[in-house]
Amino acid sequence: MQLCANKLDKKDFFGKSDPFLVFYRSNEDGTFTICHKTEVIKNTLNPVWQPFTIPVRALCNGDYDRTVKVDVYDWDRDGSHDFIGEFTTSYRELSRGQNQFNVYEVLNPKKKGKKKKYINSGTVTLLSFKVESEYTFVDFIRGGTQLNFTVAIDFTASNGNPSQPTSLHYMSPYQMNAYAMALKAVGEIIQDYDSDKLFPAYGFGAKLPPDGKISHAFPLNGDSDQPNCVGIEGVLEAYFQSLRTVQLYGPTNFAPVINKVANCAAEITDGSQYFVLLMITDGVISDMVQTKEAVVNAASLPLSIIIVGVGPAEFDAMEELDGDEVRVSSRGRLAERDIVQFVPFRDYIDRSGNQVLSMARLAKDVLAEIPDQLLSFMKSRGIEPRPALSSSPLPALHRHI
Repeated sequence: MQLCANKLDKKDFFGKSDPFLVFYRSNEDGTFTICHKTEVIKNTLNPVWQPFTIPVRALCNGDYDRTVKVDVYDWDRDGSHDFIGEFTTSYRELSRGQNQFNVYEVLNPKKKGKKKKYINSGTVTLLSFKVESEYTFVDFIRGGTQLNFTVAIDFTASNGNPSQPTSLHYMSPYQMNAYAMALKAVGEIIQDYDSDKLFPAYGFGAKLPPDGKISHAFPLNGDSDQPNCVGIEGVLEAYFQSLRTVQLYGPTNFAPVINKVANCAAEITDGSQYFVLLMITDGVISDMVQTKEAVVNAASLPLSIIIVGVGPAEFDAMEELDGDEVRVSSRGRLAERDIVQFVPFRDYIDRSGNQVLSMARLAKDVLAEIPDQLLSFMKSRGIEPRPALSSSPLPALHRHI
């Protein structure tokens, strides 16, 4: 929406004003709630404000005929802005766009009462009005978008010998280790969005039999051509099998597996598939420069990366990859979107030792950003959801969010 004004009342000694607009939504009880403020245009009685966007929900709560009140003020440095006047409209009126009905007289009730010859305090004209549909995560899932889930597990030596109880990879007959818990917690929810339930699963940082070659993206099931495991149980089985056959080594390189999944995502960018890579690690990344480059390249693809840190290590460097505060950059290029979500598993462990609770907390938090990340990709590519396939109940991801 964009507006301009003409011949506003002068408010200062020099015959100029610094006007801005304040929009209010009317509430059921007759009160008004502020929902938008324009920028201040300095030294003019004929301002043209920048176009702005406001959610329909914020403007009228979905009621197209509800009153929208707009106040016109003259900005003052000390915050005691002078009231020039006001007018009312509605979403329905505004949606007619630029026409003679969308020219509003700005009225000041005090002046109207005092001066017989008072006409108005200027006019405000609607220059443009456009409605854009905001789609939801659910719209895309209903339209058939599938989540493709891939797992990558850290097999570096810092995890400790898997046969020792102190190891993060310890296979106890009585309880799951942190890797298995993180994998199961996230995977069991995401698998509901993946119709074939086939999950590629990789390990990184191990020496492989028979010749001890170090690999940073080896299939857990040992099959390079077909790295898919059947269901989350299949991934867990392949993980435990790998622990028995490979040698934990190092270094902790993330880039190879990110690039592997990014190459798959690059082949399907029409919105029918969205890729989620879960990486579980115990430590500090050895190839941070290459990983940042991989993340920046992947940010333009239908891909999100979840990193779960297990064990007691310092994970400060991981925060660099999680673009919540500062967008990730590599060689002067900023990531197009924030696609990495990092969480340390220790923050979610229930003190009473209740594993189910720990896993539920972890899943809720790490999956919270996926819907918005999926939407940001779709929006950046101008992709709209396809018509709903059916009105069948949706799986649990949006209920967790």
